[in-house]
Amino acid sequence: MAEAFAAVQPLLDEYADIEHQLADPAVHADAGRARTLGRRFAELGRVVAAHHVWEAAQEDLTAARSMADADPEFAEEVPALEAAVEAATETLRRILIPRDPDDGRDVILEIKSGEGGEESALFAGDLLKMYLKYAEHQGWKTEVLGATPTDMGGYKDISVAVKSRGAVQPEDGVWAQLKYEGGVHRVQRVPATESQGRIHTSAAGVLVYPEVEEVAEVPIDMNDVRVDVYRSSGPGGQSVNTTDSAVRLTHVPTGIVVSMQNEKSQLQNKEAALRILRARLLAAEREAAEAEAHDLRKSQIRTVDRSERIRTYNYPENRIADHRTGYKSYNLDQVLAGDLGPVIHSAIEADEQARLAASDD
Repeated sequence: MAEAFAAVQPLLDEYADIEHQLADPAVHADAGRARTLGRRFAELGRVVAAHHVWEAAQEDLTAARSMADADPEFAEEVPALEAAVEAATETLRRILIPRDPDDGRDVILEIKSGEGGEESALFAGDLLKMYLKYAEHQGWKTEVLGATPTDMGGYKDISVAVKSRGAVQPEDGVWAQLKYEGGVHRVQRVPATESQGRIHTSAAGVLVYPEVEEVAEVPIDMNDVRVDVYRSSGPGGQSVNTTDSAVRLTHVPTGIVVSMQNEKSQLQNKEAALRILRARLLAAEREAAEAEAHDLRKSQIRTVDRSERIRTYNYPENRIADHRTGYKSYNLDQVLAGDLGPVIHSAIEADEQARLAASDD
């Protein structure tokens, strides 16, 4: 375990340094810096705690072994203490695997209808309700940033900000859990628009981005952004506003386009669109870095194509299946009501196993 200890020591030193910085009142005058330091301090706290447990287990085992020859009772304790050291070593090894630096962040979640027309839009609405219920169960806050509803109550697209309440451990962060939701979600059911009772297959796409906390974190040169304004429209395309309050932002260097018409104020729509644009730019920046280091990122897709599904929701069988992890359950009604935890846990577990395997190579 000497190698592991060598990897731990710089983290212990960093923890002590941040603890010293956070004790300085001047640091808290800069809310952004204090929040960043606090998040890192919480992350390193897990390492420090696991290391203390490992050290204590090692000391107990060493003491028992040294006295085993003189006292049979200590010899009897050795196997249990060896098991404790092994467990503490494995825990520390897992914690030392680098985490996604965005795990503690809040997210912006976008749901878009795809193949299937109105049925796909209705399914997008069902996914929205599922995520809102799951967020409620987790104690998170949600805010609809923008939506394009359809005549039957579905959504062509909708954007939602999901935020934790207060400081959380990185593994409990919103991004740490919802990042696995990005991809194509396929539904199999009898649509409300179907008169013959036939089962149809359609799809909706989910995109998840870690939200940018500070404007300075992802600066946007407004000279690179084309701003178009137009009148908001509702289901069926009818105008719902007599002023040009809707806003479309086009980031010319990347081609990213964000449209927002949820608010009556042009300024409010522009601010909401900028929040989403910053999140998308951060995601694109991280994705490009990952692609350069690890080929192409495959955790999310960019097209709503049924053949690229990550999950299937089968209503007739009340079945949900995640095609990345092999998870399958026959409680779709409960999942849609917000009981999404076991599905997400299967993705977290698969990701952790992959990172453990990579660390052993």
